[in-house]
Amino acid sequence: MSKRASDRLVLSNGIVVLVTENPTADIIAARCFFAGGERLETPAKSGLSHLAASLMTRGTKQYSSLEIAEQVESIGASLGTECSSDYFLLSLKTITADFHDVLVLGSEILRSPSFPDSELDLERRLTMQSIRSQQERPFTIAYDRLQKLMYGDHPYGLSSLGTEETVKGITRDDLVAFHQQQLRPEQMVVSIAGKISPEKAISLVEESFGDWQSSVPLSTQPTPTPIFQPQLVTHEQDTQQAIVIIGYPAPSVSSPDYAALKIISTYLGNGLSSRLFVELREKRGLAYEVSAFYPTRLETSQFVAYMGTASQNTGTALEGLRHECERLANVTLSEEELSVCKSKLLGQYALGKQTNSQIAQVYGWYEVMGLGLEFDRSFVESIEAVTQADVQNVAKKYFATPAISVVGSAEALKQLKF
Repeated sequence: MSKRASDRLVLSNGIVVLVTENPTADIIAARCFFAGGERLETPAKSGLSHLAASLMTRGTKQYSSLEIAEQVESIGASLGTECSSDYFLLSLKTITADFHDVLVLGSEILRSPSFPDSELDLERRLTMQSIRSQQERPFTIAYDRLQKLMYGDHPYGLSSLGTEETVKGITRDDLVAFHQQQLRPEQMVVSIAGKISPEKAISLVEESFGDWQSSVPLSTQPTPTPIFQPQLVTHEQDTQQAIVIIGYPAPSVSSPDYAALKIISTYLGNGLSSRLFVELREKRGLAYEVSAFYPTRLETSQFVAYMGTASQNTGTALEGLRHECERLANVTLSEEELSVCKSKLLGQYALGKQTNSQIAQVYGWYEVMGLGLEFDRSFVESIEAVTQADVQNVAKKYFATPAISVVGSAEALKQLKF
């Protein structure tokens, strides 16, 4: 897919506009990012961001929930809102001819949500049902408990859905305050990709959002410092399969160690050829599922490895996970292994920027994370520059004693040592 480099402009009210012109298909995708997200939640109001995202499209000062849905569906467009660890997002996609109308609707949703009480009651009930459902899933139980050990009171350690108690206590006033504080023009990035010129796109954003001003002063409170507790937590559940998860504190995206850890994540947990899959599932038959991940975060992140295993293998599975992660501090990857990891990682990275939606997402995400468009180039360069020594040094630095969370039967839990 041919595309030109993105244009960047900052409007007078602080909104950053990114435009990537791509005339190949008659489609335009836009992403409206707001810095903040779940990272700004407090334990008492956990789940607020998720609830707000669920309700944003359920009514505005001008339109009802049904009217919004009809406007979007009548032209075959897509529009939705979501909240992530570090940002709030409205996404839309449409054919070029309808982009103006959908952008105007998006502006109405972002600027004037009404948070109707009837919709709030319904969404609150649905969210509490989801929370109860998740509390029955072994992986979710194990992961939520791991997060408490990884982060303490830092918002990254909170469940994105919240708890039944916190969701029950969230009021319409809380949602209005969330909207005023987090959805502000000076914290907004609009990323557009598709069949539209930068001049036209910027003009439409200016028309829809240019006169938007924040109604209240910005309240800035530092997030709590993550408190890592390298210990074992267990939860007994009468099940044939045990879930074993280990977590090591890992740095933010701005760290010089970020690239080497992305290489390690690819080596250990990315796909059927990854070290964890080959060693623990294929060779030793220990795992129903096994993988690792290292989320890109604005603040302290985490490196997590997990496995689903038969109850009788729980102790062995935990030892295997730890061994495969921690051996990297003492064993140097071969040049071939490092080269394969780089090719896999950069190949997947390139494939993740093929569609207009992907391009708008990636470039807007870089901007709202404070990385800038240059990160698109510098990320590739930093991956290419990682050496065998870098991988080993980073493993030594971060892979010491993990936090461990295990869910399984009484038989499974008896096998654990820490």
